[in-house]
Amino acid sequence: MTPVPMDALTALLTRQSISQVGEPGPTPAQRDNILRAGLRANDHARLRPWHFLLIEGDARRKLGELFVRVTLEDRPDFSREEQEKLAAKALRAPLIITVVARLQASDKVPEIEQLLSAGGAAQLMMAAAHAQGVGAVWRTGWLAYDRRTHEGLGLTANDRIVGFLYMGTPKGEAKPLTELQVKDFSSSMK
Repeated sequence: MTPVPMDALTALLTRQSISQVGEPGPTPAQRDNILRAGLRANDHARLRPWHFLLIEGDARRKLGELFVRVTLEDRPDFSREEQEKLAAKALRAPLIITVVARLQASDKVPEIEQLLSAGGAAQLMMAAAHAQGVGAVWRTGWLAYDRRTHEGLGLTANDRIVGFLYMGTPKGEAKPLTELQVKDFSSSMK
């Protein structure tokens, strides 16, 4: 049964990371909505400094092999058991959306703004997933920032991975939302 999408404000106020997901992944319509939401990120000068690399099916196994290969270059003593555990991390979700910042030379828009824009795209995709009942968690780790990982994924020297968005059907119950108070995270300029 496909969940009924929630309104935007409810999605924003109730979104949380769901680390345990499984099959099935997002439907084609859900995936399209998720990707289209990412395209609405704030974007100074309309540079559109993002790219979304979808990894699913057997490509997830290749991602896990890439993670192991890069790690072994730094740690030749990386045990077989550790290699298998690391490779399996790429199989934790049916769909992984790799959010990439495509940095462009600009006198008007510094790289940090372009990175933030790609981060905004990732956050909008996370909210769109939640709004449709798709479980998702944003993961990084040192491998996300290593040039060898970028090269293994066919990225260019100007590309930066912002995160791996793991998406699928939520497993089990979501943790209760932590109640946060706006006053604890805001102040007024005097």
